[in-house]
Order: sequence, then structure tokens, then C-alpha cells
Amino acid sequence: MSLEYAATAHPTHPRPGPQDMRAVLGHFCTGIAVITGHDGQRPLGFTCQSLTSVSLDPPYVSFCPSRSSSTWPLIRATGRVCINILADHQAALCAQFARSSEDKFAGITWSPAANGAPRLHDTLATIEAGLEYEHDAGDHTIVVAHVTTLGAHGGRPLLFYRGDYGGFADWRLDPTAE
Repeated sequence: MSLEYAATAHPTHPRPGPQDMRAVLGHFCTGIAVITGHDGQRPLGFTCQSLTSVSLDPPYVSFCPSRSSSTWPLIRATGRVCINILADHQAALCAQFARSSEDKFAGITWSPAANGAPRLHDTLATIEAGLEYEHDAGDHTIVVAHVTTLGAHGGRPLLFYRGDYGGFADWRLDPTAE
């Protein structure tokens, strides 16, 4: 069934609005990442919860910046990103990169990754990638990036669920859990 047909197949049901989308898709728990780049003059970054693995061979990941983002076009121009997957103790860092501000890196500890993009310290994992493809998708852009370097640093993820941040207790690490 084509997407156009699916959208009009039930004319008695109105198309879901943004509030409906948030209410239902908020039930899908996601991790949170900060996408960073460096334009040669300053570090750049924004919070993103739409990160996914696309392909193992070749190694591709995808993320979806908002089309209204003022940071994404600056990072896009560099052609390289560092995807910093946040750990459960980094909710404040997540909020800092989600806001519009002149210096999102104020008070943030980071160092240049091999590709020059900022690698945030104490994250759960980092993925360095070069931008490959970009597709318009409504109010967001779908970006596919070719992974060049990656590493996991340990810890537990910062999660986003139903409009709030949280984490989870890993029952496998609890010897009393069944």
C-alpha cells in the first residue's frame, strides 16, 4: 500500500496532529544523543533523540534534526559529526544542548574527536561519522552518516519516555533479581 493511499484510505478518520503524535510515540522509549561538529571557529551541538543504526556493512547511522534548527546547517557544512550518546547522569547536559543559546558548550568538558568534532566526556558511547545523505521529511531532515570510528565507554543510558528523562535499573546486574 502506498503512503498516499494509506493517508487517505480512511477519510472518516482525521489525520493525526502533532499532539497526537507526541502522545502516542512518547510511549516509545528512546536514548538521547548530542550531535556535535566544529566549524573551525567554535564547537556546535544539539540534542537528538532520533538516532538509529541503518546498516552494518557499510556502517551507517541515521538521525533527524529539526528543519528549524539553526545549529544543524552549521554542522552540515562541516561534513563531519560526533554523535555523543548520553549516560543516565547527563540530563542537565541534554537540556543545555536542547536550548537555543550562543554557547551551548559553557561548562562542558570535551575534546576533539579524530574527525575534529567535539567528543563530550563521560558519555555512554561516541560515534564519529561523515555525512552521506540527507532527505527532507516534513518538519525534520533524515540524515544518513557513514561511521568512521566508534566506541562504548560503559554506564547506563539516559532515556526519554513520555516527555521525561529517566534511566533503568538493569536487573541483570542485580544478583537478587529473578
